[in-house]
Amino acid sequence: MTSAPVKPRELRDFYENPEVPVASGTPRSRRQARMLAAALGPVAADGRPRTILDIGCGDGTAAAAAAPFLTGHRIVGIDWSQDALRRARTRIPYAVRGELTDGGLPLRTGSADAVLFSEVIEHLVDPDAALDEIRRVLRPGGHLMLSTPNLAAWYNRALLLAGVQPVFSEVSLRAIHGRPGREVVGHLRLYTARALREFVAASGFEVVRLAGAPFHGVPRPLRPLDRLACARPSLASILLLHARRT
Repeated sequence: MTSAPVKPRELRDFYENPEVPVASGTPRSRRQARMLAAALGPVAADGRPRTILDIGCGDGTAAAAAAPFLTGHRIVGIDWSQDALRRARTRIPYAVRGELTDGGLPLRTGSADAVLFSEVIEHLVDPDAALDEIRRVLRPGGHLMLSTPNLAAWYNRALLLAGVQPVFSEVSLRAIHGRPGREVVGHLRLYTARALREFVAASGFEVVRLAGAPFHGVPRPLRPLDRLACARPSLASILLLHARRT
């Protein structure tokens, strides 16, 4: 017997709930911003600010953390949740509504220089359409900075051996079952380092770099080990991928 498919309206209701977490770890956001700043280089000689989209900006925390590393550039937050956008507008100058469907982002084709896509892809029903839409709005050679939890994180490998549901994975939108943690955040898909590389490359991007980052939810005694695992992205808690539109 198979379960009924999740209806998009039910997911919309889930993400419009103010109690659903919409912020990510600030240290990860800063590291991702530093990677993007290095890729973009200095502001153009003509003084034109580059347009950076924070797609799935949530409450704007990540964009606000990234802004000091991206001075001179224009950061635009985009989300489909009206509640998240209301909070984002208290932290960043520009926050607009948009969706990751065909033509759902409120921008012209090839009008963006870079996209921050932080812990969003694991929430999507159709990640293929999402990357198609991101590719549409990016100029040729534009940068994609994507982050997502790692299904094969070092502790998840141990949990699976013990028969425990991996951290980050969820079997219900109502409660946690069979794994550590208490918050339901709506993860629908999870990636290993290899799967993420292959998926992004197949979507018309050139993968430039894959790095690891720690997870703010790791218990304090285990955080040194979590930071150590970042040296090998395939074991890290969070995957940070830099790609360019081909």
